[in-house]
Amino acid sequence: MLLGVDQKRLAELAGVSVPTIQRMEAKAGTVGGAVESLTRVVEAIERAGVELIAEGAESRGVGRGVRLLQPAEGRRGDAGEPTGGAE
Repeated sequence: MLLGVDQKRLAELAGVSVPTIQRMEAKAGTVGGAVESLTRVVEAIERAGVELIAEGAESRGVGRGVRLLQPAEGRRGDAGEPTGGAE
């Protein structure tokens, strides 16, 4: 949980419903949904201080950051546990 918020709080911040957030999280691969809802969620995350970096794009910010280098599906964490699941 990068922001430390649950689905309900993210929905409030973005002005969308909790089921909208749940559908976005449940979708495998590229997140789907109405463009307006996706835009609202992205803007809420960015207002909270998280920079979303597009594939192949450079960071707009300064300092260190984190970028996922490969899809999470099938990758294993340090303890041998699969990573990338929702929390």
